Amino acid sequence: MGTRPGTGTSTGTGTDAQAGAGPNSPALRELAEALGAPPPPGLAAAAPEELALLARAVRARRESRAAGLNDAAEEALKLVPALARGPVRRILFR
Repeated sequence: MGTRPGTGTSTGTGTDAQAGAGPNSPALRELAEALGAPPPPGLAAAAPEELALLARAVRARRESRAAGLNDAAEEALKLVPALARGPVRRILFR
């Protein structure tokens, strides 16, 4: 069991080759979880490493956007009178 030239994947049982981007691959499931929806069909042709990178990028972008929204909401609360901030915060951030 060697390595296929230029691919870095091993030959043999076929499990490494099948771990690619088939419709049931862990990489596609991870991306679908990060997207919150099934990934576009064309991504099945991408390498698992690329799909994992894309899933990490999607998660990082969503976390960044959520942090930005939280910061904006906190900044907006500064416009609410001090006595009403607590109740308004509870209403907005249940």
